Amino acid sequence: MCIIRRGLPCWIALAAALSSPPVRAAPPEPARHAAAVQRNLHESVVAFWLPRSIDTTHGGYHVNFDIHGEPNGKTTKGLVTQARMVWFWARMARAGLDGPEFERADYLAAAEHGFRFLGDRLRDADHGGYFWEVDRTGTERLRPNKHLYGQAFALYALSEYYRAAGDAEALELADRLFDTLERRAHDHQHGGYHEFFTPDWQPVAPGERAYMGIAGVKLMNTHLHLMEAMTAYVLASGRPAARTRLAELIEIQSNTVVRKSRGFCTDKYRADWTPMLDPPYDVVSYGHDIENVWLLMDARRALGLPQAPLVDLYRTLWDYSIEHGLDAEGGGLYYTGPFDGPAADRDKSWWVQAELLVSALRMHRLTGDPQYAEIFDRTWRFIDEEMTDHERGGWYAAVRPDGSVAGDKANLWKCGYHNGRALIECLALFERAAPGGE
Repeated sequence: MCIIRRGLPCWIALAAALSSPPVRAAPPEPARHAAAVQRNLHESVVAFWLPRSIDTTHGGYHVNFDIHGEPNGKTTKGLVTQARMVWFWARMARAGLDGPEFERADYLAAAEHGFRFLGDRLRDADHGGYFWEVDRTGTERLRPNKHLYGQAFALYALSEYYRAAGDAEALELADRLFDTLERRAHDHQHGGYHEFFTPDWQPVAPGERAYMGIAGVKLMNTHLHLMEAMTAYVLASGRPAARTRLAELIEIQSNTVVRKSRGFCTDKYRADWTPMLDPPYDVVSYGHDIENVWLLMDARRALGLPQAPLVDLYRTLWDYSIEHGLDAEGGGLYYTGPFDGPAADRDKSWWVQAELLVSALRMHRLTGDPQYAEIFDRTWRFIDEEMTDHERGGWYAAVRPDGSVAGDKANLWKCGYHNGRALIECLALFERAAPGGE
């Protein structure tokens, strides 16, 4: 029997039906993974870090665990991971994600412990800002210069700790740090921030070695995390000056760092934001591009701005990463690749997979496009089956192309921030999508 569309002859309707692509069934809703995500958060992240990371002798956190989760003897303490752990525990407390072993009071105590170390040992009471790295006791300043990447995480931690604990001292310190950055580091001529300074905030000569790259260069990576931190600070303080800076950082991250004709971001820039594209800087970091997508969403939400004007950008950055960096069969995202070519570094880094989870879920919720749900699904399976150490806790730093694992469970760049944050954010998105949610 022929079914006739209204106003169309039978044969035309049949031809149209045969020529149309088959309707693609929507993939299962990612929220079906909620129980597994929550279990991973509590068993492989929270239980890994509590109590082993708490330095009860000198303060702050231990971040020196090898691939098996055992101390590796590297005992210095860096601003980036110390601040990230304050942020993580404060965010856990604010999320109210009590688990089988630990609850909100435990998270607040862990956050307060790190907050004290930040203020007592890493903060520069004389010149403002925070030192980059100290010894295990916090008394010897091993790398005392000021880098804006580290300052961003200090601001992020202070803002989140204030939001979770309501500690007025934390907001006061966040206000002081914002004012210091405004006075010492903001580039009022070209926008954004100068990044590397001596302990007393004197500029370091361009071209000299910095803690990240070389002095005189602006990084997309630094400004990405400044935007992340400023988002948290706006929500904590509501200061008009902070809202102005956040709007500026949104402009940089959605426009300045994007190579618009090619569909990806690049990392290195001269002080006037001229992109540095020659080797060795002709590299695309897929993880940073997709992280940029969801952090832009958060920043715009903090200012009450709609997402619609940037949806095309979000899709463009995702399309490039899908084409060049995604492992469509095994799940997960490779590390880096050359401009307009397939991934060259095919390790799957823990932080890249964490950012992929959140960004894919955000894109699925924003656009309804089923491809993002499929990517979330495959990536989650890869993380839970290959990247998570279910026996000893924690996530492996990397899974190599041959399936072997590598890297420390914790070091000056690896703590509970990327994976902990991703799992918290996914659970929050699942809850908002449930009946009665946002």
